[in-house]
Amino acid sequence: MDGAPASMQANNLDIGGGATLATKSAAEVSENWVHLKFTHAGQEYSVELADSDRVFDLKEKLYALSSVPFERQKILGLVKGKLPADEATIASLKLPEGKKFQLVGTPIGQEFKELSALQQPDIINDLDVDFSDPVAQAAFINDIRNIRKIREVASKLNVNIMNPLREGKRLLVLDIDYTILDTKPLTSGALPPAECARPGLHEFLECVYPLYDIVIWSQTSWVWLETKLVELEMVGSDKNYKIAFVLDKTSMFTVWSLREGKKFQHHVKPLKVIWAHFPQRGPENTIHIDDLVGDCTAHTSKHPPLIVRPKGRNFALNPGEGLKISPFKNCHTNEAMQDRELIRLGKYLVWLGQNVPDFRNADHKNWKRIADLIPDGAPPGSG
Repeated sequence: MDGAPASMQANNLDIGGGATLATKSAAEVSENWVHLKFTHAGQEYSVELADSDRVFDLKEKLYALSSVPFERQKILGLVKGKLPADEATIASLKLPEGKKFQLVGTPIGQEFKELSALQQPDIINDLDVDFSDPVAQAAFINDIRNIRKIREVASKLNVNIMNPLREGKRLLVLDIDYTILDTKPLTSGALPPAECARPGLHEFLECVYPLYDIVIWSQTSWVWLETKLVELEMVGSDKNYKIAFVLDKTSMFTVWSLREGKKFQHHVKPLKVIWAHFPQRGPENTIHIDDLVGDCTAHTSKHPPLIVRPKGRNFALNPGEGLKISPFKNCHTNEAMQDRELIRLGKYLVWLGQNVPDFRNADHKNWKRIADLIPDGAPPGSG
């Protein structure tokens, strides 16, 4: 496959359940779809949903067609009584083919606005699910809806390459919010960007760059993200590293989990979306860095809740590639100014890139122990 065109390799990428980007799994082929019609402001629209889709997906499609944001949507005549919660499957609504309903709500204007509160990224808890239970992991990865969502996101994604990927380099996918900067004072304007950055940010990126191509993936919007990366001097500066490309929240999708017995929705960052566009990168040479922890259970479209001990929400679809670091907050305090997390992480990533040919053989849970065995000032990787 190494000599095959990139497009062919991408189409053959296994996205779960025996499916590839080019072919559907048997479960997808046999899945039932329902066609609905609705009216809004005197116009009629059509929408198509799969049984494994959620009420959230319906609202998302209504927003795309009508520009009526989630919190303003009044859906009349679709079901008897109150519309079920966002995580409810379309199959559970038992909708007949061709069902008609009415959407009432005022569309937003054409000026730029962040998405509604129901669609805002869960920045505070950006990434806190890691499925270590193989049963829960397999169910989540092979869920029909999740497979379809990966294909949909990958097919729509238009990657804006800032600096081409280099042959033979590993891939570092890096979160931004509370991972490499303190988001709260940055978004509020309380502190300038340089004072919100995690200590050692540029030194860390310069340390790992000889071995890794760097990708930034954030749950915030591109407009905000682009501005802050420039202000942080991560883009458009003369630093000794370059960012390959940046992905924002449009390259993610929503899933549902349980935490402390309560359902909650969150976003995931499926690395297969990247691998579909860059088939020379995969689980063998990709590592994904993010912060935070939490306890929750996986919800799939066909299976009951599966109890797991998660450690990274967005690691749900790529548990083997995730590495969790502690969140960076309260950047103005003395404790935060003494933060050494990026120094330790840089030592580990250099060690990993130099000593582990296939990242699938590494257990990133022990990264701090390995980093602490490496003396400060050890020469970085060369490349």
